[in-house]
Amino acid sequence: MAEDARSASTDCPARHDHRRGSAWPGFRRDPRTATKRSARGSTRQGGRQPSAASVALALCILLGVGQTGVSSAPEASAFRQDATATTAETTRETTSPTIAFALPGGRVFPEGVACDPASGNFFVGSTEDGTVFRGNVRSGATGAEVFLPPGADGRDAVTGLKVDGRGRLFVAGRRTGRAFVYDATSGRLIKALRTPPSERTLINDVAVTDDAAYFTDSFRPTLFRVPLTADEVGEMEPWLDLTGTPIAYGTGFNLNGIAATPDGRFLLTVHYDAGDLYRIDTRTREVTRVDLGSRNGTLTTGDGILLDDRALYVVRGGPGEIVPVHLSADLTRGEVGEAFSHPSFRAPTTIAACGDGRLLVVNSQLNMEGGGGLPKLPFTVSSIPIP
Repeated sequence: MAEDARSASTDCPARHDHRRGSAWPGFRRDPRTATKRSARGSTRQGGRQPSAASVALALCILLGVGQTGVSSAPEASAFRQDATATTAETTRETTSPTIAFALPGGRVFPEGVACDPASGNFFVGSTEDGTVFRGNVRSGATGAEVFLPPGADGRDAVTGLKVDGRGRLFVAGRRTGRAFVYDATSGRLIKALRTPPSERTLINDVAVTDDAAYFTDSFRPTLFRVPLTADEVGEMEPWLDLTGTPIAYGTGFNLNGIAATPDGRFLLTVHYDAGDLYRIDTRTREVTRVDLGSRNGTLTTGDGILLDDRALYVVRGGPGEIVPVHLSADLTRGEVGEAFSHPSFRAPTTIAACGDGRLLVVNSQLNMEGGGGLPKLPFTVSSIPIP
């Protein structure tokens, strides 16, 4: 079980509507109208919320923003707090009621998160040793436990995670160049996947559709694809060579978070260093930069993303904020909304919807990895209502 989590109480003011002045689809708060969203199986609503007692126990468990620092590890050093990454003057900090799920361990440095709507289970992976933790948003418990032990199956590091509608957990293997598929209930390994050998690779995030899983590599200009059926998981194959497309790879961090539309026709992905969004057509493989107008290139340090209808939420690790983007019907244009943050955020990386109107946000503290400072324990996942 998770380490004991300290709790604190605070006066949490009424939620501020960051979407004012525009018709924003946002998260559906009425469970009768909640439908599946882009990260298949990870965003449908269902089940009761934690009891009032458990919420009170865990309310605003984390009230301080973590220290900033620079690590020698390339993944951690990207969490820089420089002028180009920080937009404090346009970021609204909300102190709305928060549940913090504690993760056991002193060097977890979590990164990815996924939710199984059928069970209410959520999964979080460690970049340090490949442990996958499991918690539940319905049980009232404010901790998570080890679901997949570190190092098993050659899984010694984990970044992005997704659960599909068939109860399969997809795991991106970071610098191993590998990926894994597990039964999300039993933890049974369904398939271990490999990409072609490379001196420099970082399998970062995954999006799942009915017939395929797509993986980004932050160092190699290749989008990988795994064909899927109801009963089988295919091999991992280089599906799209990004050389010569609008997605330009440099020597730093490149493609990061990825999401798919519910019908699987389009993928959306964010470029970490360039700060741009891109739409990829899964039928034609055409790549289009999403036009954000005067805000093109402003989503630097963009990490995990969540697509809800035409609302895209982008986690920016540098300033520690979530940026909403309202997309056009064809997903080729977007309007950047007001960013929001929370006192519990500590170098947030990824995001998932796992409950009516709430977000799970991973507090990675990767800025403390590799000598950047001492992480604040326990490592946590914040559950916050959409402000």
